[in-house]
Amino acid sequence: MTTTSTPASEARTVIGKEPDGAGPNRRPLGNRVRHWLTAFVFTVPALVLFLLLVLLPILYALYVSLFDWGGFGSPEDFVGLDNFGKLLDDPVFLGDLWRGALLVLLSVGVQLPFALAMAVLLNQKLRGRAIYRMLFFAPYVLSEVITGVLFGMIFAPGDGLADKVLGAIGLDGLGGDWFAGQDTVMPTLFLVMTWKYFGFHMMLYLAGLQGIPAELGEAARIDGAGPWQRFRHITLPLLGPTIRMSVFLSVIGAIQLFDLVWVVTQGGPDHHSETMAVTLFQFGFKRYQVGYASAISIAMFLVSLVFALAYQRFVLRRDTEGAITTMRGAR
Repeated sequence: MTTTSTPASEARTVIGKEPDGAGPNRRPLGNRVRHWLTAFVFTVPALVLFLLLVLLPILYALYVSLFDWGGFGSPEDFVGLDNFGKLLDDPVFLGDLWRGALLVLLSVGVQLPFALAMAVLLNQKLRGRAIYRMLFFAPYVLSEVITGVLFGMIFAPGDGLADKVLGAIGLDGLGGDWFAGQDTVMPTLFLVMTWKYFGFHMMLYLAGLQGIPAELGEAARIDGAGPWQRFRHITLPLLGPTIRMSVFLSVIGAIQLFDLVWVVTQGGPDHHSETMAVTLFQFGFKRYQVGYASAISIAMFLVSLVFALAYQRFVLRRDTEGAITTMRGAR
């Protein structure tokens, strides 16, 4: 009895045949060594910088936070976790947490939707839209110091530009203390923040919108979908990764806000515009309580870290799946 081999079986035999001593994913030793050496050369400089500029400062701040230290000489007065206990009893720091949460809610609930609306508008075929994009993005290019000085003059009580304009149109009652009032300082500060940063998020959304194929909207329009339906069922889902990253950047920025607040109000009046970063600066560089300031810095780091890990785990997970590459596999 004779057997015949078909082309398919011969192909399977040839494809499945492996060289002696070689597995399906094995490569010559020289190639693997060269691979690891290349990875080492490119990775070590980044790891060294991360160690020197990130990890060691964090560890040193954690070490200093265990001392009652004024910043001169070596830390000697060990107090353990007393500085962290003081944080929980400090009304200024607890107020910092509340004000930080307020800025986060306002940024996510007001600033980002406004930026998204402007991005959708400027993504349309409008005359002069390039000029509008430039004008809206221009405030982000200005430094926080320039922005703070500018709006400090605009909202100066009495003779600032804001009060003069309101008085000229008969709305004197709407003028006020602005940055000088305890009830008005946070809304005014958020108005300045929105003017400064919304253009950055608008450009992020514009980039995401321009990556959405126009054919999808045309097909939905032919099927009878209205503008709101197209925005809700096509634009928003496809813009999801950009929106999630924008929210992440906005929250982290609100938690670490310092420059703008310090230039405009220095945390006043009576701590009503202080953030954690401003309180840290006050204790570390004004009152020379470096141990307590280090405890504040560790608290800021933990708040940011917990948010970042939770956000990546529960929100950015589907955006980052498959983004991690390995060195294994055929080349």
